[in-house]
Formats: sequence, C-alpha cells, structure tokens
Amino acid sequence: MFNLAARQPIAERGSARWWALVAIVLSGFVVGLDLTIIITALPTLALRLGAGTSQLQWFSDAYTLTLGGLLLPAGVLGDRFGRRRLLLVGLALFGISSVVAGQMGSAGGLIVVRALMGAGAAIILPLSLSILPTLFQGQERLRAVTLAAVGTFLGLPLGPLAAGWLLTHFAWGSIFLINAPVVGLALLGVWLLVPESKDPNAPSVDWVGAVLAIVGVTGVVYGIIQEPTFGWGDGRVLGSMATGALALAAFGLWDLRARSPLVDLHLFLNPRFAWPTVAFAIAAFALAGTLFILTPYLQIVQGTNAQGTGVRLLPLIAALIAGGLGGDRLVARAGTRLTVAGGLLLTGAGLLLISTAGARTEYGPIAIGLTITGLGMGLSMPTALDAVLGSLPPEQTGAGTGLSRTIQQTGATLGVAILGSILNNVYRGSLLAHMPALPPPVRAASLSNVAAAAATAPHLPPQSAQPLLRAAFDAYASGMSAVLIVCAVLMAAGAALMLLFLPGRASVTGADGLASTPSSAAAP
Repeated sequence: MFNLAARQPIAERGSARWWALVAIVLSGFVVGLDLTIIITALPTLALRLGAGTSQLQWFSDAYTLTLGGLLLPAGVLGDRFGRRRLLLVGLALFGISSVVAGQMGSAGGLIVVRALMGAGAAIILPLSLSILPTLFQGQERLRAVTLAAVGTFLGLPLGPLAAGWLLTHFAWGSIFLINAPVVGLALLGVWLLVPESKDPNAPSVDWVGAVLAIVGVTGVVYGIIQEPTFGWGDGRVLGSMATGALALAAFGLWDLRARSPLVDLHLFLNPRFAWPTVAFAIAAFALAGTLFILTPYLQIVQGTNAQGTGVRLLPLIAALIAGGLGGDRLVARAGTRLTVAGGLLLTGAGLLLISTAGARTEYGPIAIGLTITGLGMGLSMPTALDAVLGSLPPEQTGAGTGLSRTIQQTGATLGVAILGSILNNVYRGSLLAHMPALPPPVRAASLSNVAAAAATAPHLPPQSAQPLLRAAFDAYASGMSAVLIVCAVLMAAGAALMLLFLPGRASVTGADGLASTPSSAAAP
C-alpha cells in the first residue's frame, strides 16, 4: 500500500496542498514549453552555432528521444525509491541542463545537453502526476489533475510565443535560461510541501525488463523521428523500428512471466486504464501534428512573425483552460465516457473547421476553429488522465502513469511523423501540378518544403517569384487541410471507441472507490 507517513502534516495545513499543486503545475509547464520553444529558435541557432540541417533536427530529436525512452523506467523507480525524491532529482537535472544549454557554444554540445533535458523531463512527467493521489481524492483529485494537465498542455502552444518574444529582446540562450527560475520555484515547492510516497513493499527493480523497455521505446521513437529525413522505406528507419518492436515484444513476454515485473501489463485489462490511455494517445497524436503544421502555415503562408504566431494561438490556450476547468463539473453530471467522447468530437469539429482555411483565408475562422479545438482538448485529455490515475493501485501510480505517458508520447511523435508525411505528399503533388517553369535547383528546393520555396522566391524574377509563392502557399494549405481532415476522422473514431468501451463511472470496487473511503486513506 501507499506510504502516507508524510502526508498528514500537509493535510492538516489545508491550503498547503494547493500550493504544492502549484509546484507540480510548474513542473509540467516547463516540460511542455521546452517541447515547442526550440522550433521557433532553429533559424537563430543555425546562425549562432553554425548548425547544419541534421544538427538542427537533433536539437529537438535528442530531447524527444530520451523523453520517450525513459518515461516508464522513471515511473517505476519513483514507486520503488520515492516519488518526491525522484521528482526533485528530475527537476534539478532539467534546471541545471537548461542553464548549461543557454551557455553552450557548439551544436554538438547543445545536442548532448538537450538529451539530458529530455531525461529530466522523463522523470518529471509521470512522477508529478503520480504524486497527486497522495494530496487529493475524489472530485478534488479531478480538479488537481486538470490543473496539472492544463499546465503541461499550455507549455506547447506558449512555446512559439515565448520564443518569439525572447529572441526579439534577448540573446538566443534565453530560451533555455527562462526554465531556471520556473524550475527553481517548482523545486522549492516540491521540497517544502509535497509529501513522500512510495511502495514500502516494492520488489527489487526488474533491470532486464527496464533495459528491454528502454531499447524498445527508443528504437521505435528513433525510427519515427528519422522518417521525415529518410522516408518510411529506408533501411535505417525500418531497422530501428523493427529492433524496437522486437525489444518491446520481448519485454512483454518477459514482463508477463517475471516474478517481479517492471510494470503490471495486466493493467490493460482494466477498461478504466486502457481506454483513457487510448484516448490520450489519439488526442496527443492530433495535437502534436496540428501544432507542427499550423505554425508554418501562420508564420510562412500567412506572413506572421514568430511572436505574432504565438499570439494567434491564444484562442487555443484560453479554450484549453476553460474546457479543463469546466470538465470536472461535466464529469460529475455526465460521467467519464460522455465527457471524453464529447471532448474528442468537439476537437474533431474544430479541426474540421480549420481544414477549410486556404492560403489567403482571414484569421477569424481559424480562431473559431482553434477555440473549439482547445475546448474539446480541455474536456477530454484531463478527464482521461484522471481516469487513468483513478484506475491504478496506489503502489503502482508511478509505473502506471509512466506506462500511459509513454504511449501518449509515442503517439505524439507518431503524429508529427505520419501527419508530416501526409502533408509533404499532398504539398509535392499539388505544387508539381501548378509550379511555373523554373531551373532544376530552384524546382528541387521548392518541392522540399514551403519554407524553402518562400526563401527561394525573392531571388527570382518577379514573373516567376509570384506564381511560385502562390502555388507553394496553396499547396501547403491543401496539405494542411488533408492532415486536419485525417485528424478529425481519427477523433470521431476515438469518440466512438470511448462510447462503446469506456465505463461511464468508476466501479466502487476499483481504485477510485478504494481511494474515496476513510479506511484506505488511513491505511499504512
């Protein structure tokens, strides 16, 4: 059972646990922020550090790779050695590596430090959430999970806005140094206010399972992030994904037979764990892919600067907060199933509206679509996350959360790769059909991506430049529309699955029911 020895002083101080929640929200916020803040800064980093195309890609991929590969082991180690203790380690690692990144003078060094930041993020994400059941129960837990989830989600669209402002007023290192004060506050709050919790009867760590899990997830994620560069048919991509898949299969067989498995895979037999995890992965797939394609649309096609692009994402942020804060009331009335399914449908409707935008569409319809999308995300994702937490046995909250977040992070990485592939195929096909006659080098560059077309056009004669820009922008809008329609269909399919299989409310005999009884709250 849960070790709640350190809990009572927090509970006795009433509002102190809500201040502890602020520290947890800040912990998730910096992780989400750092996933997207670097995208806007890539041109600046290329100039200041002399980074090539491959190095620029690895500034982002090194973070994603270690984040995805270490989520599950981090959650398991938190259950074994103490969730608060390991969260402090993760925050310290993230904060120190952020400061070092801001001072780095070489591209290779920055890649290494970004990998360390990803390792810190992998510790923060599952453990910051797995701590919440030690502080909150029942409806209070849903509100706390919502605030923690919204904090993480807010970092994603705020990344481009923060990067644009910081790069306008400060040196490039500021995009990493901004993490330091936020992490410092989170460290102080966790240290002073969060109680320790762990499984006092935890078995020894299954290191064989841990290695297989890390190799498996890392192999799959590495193959996915390499696909945009080399294509799905490349041997490096297929080899990495095949190696990862084999390692994951071996992990599953080992885990099911091990005397003390790394994580109990029988959790997937509980529909309150399995289906919210599916919903979370679907939403992450669509959200990551949407942000990935929408940022170039606003910045290149519609001619908005980096800071203006962030401002135009504010309707998504505001609606995400509103949906998250209103979700607990809806869950109390309608239940988890209808709230998650309705949120996914609402998200799909918003994406479908944005898909109607062309290269010269006014911002108004896009803002409405972003608002609907954010509202749906705010309703569905925190509710699904709370259902996952409520389904977990108290001694497995770290491992279970790590497992769920690993699937979600893999879904987000897949979203960028698969949806990016769809975008590129539609873009190239549309541009080939309408491209003016151009020299072969210019033609090849323009076909690679819309940013290259926009950079090439000013160097062409006016009679060629304008037709190229018009054709490239229209082609990108067509690709974006195709991607958003795919996401909308996926959301509708996800909503149907939730309506069919997700229980509306927690069973009184499950983890939620146990967590709400006085006897379990006082258990040693």
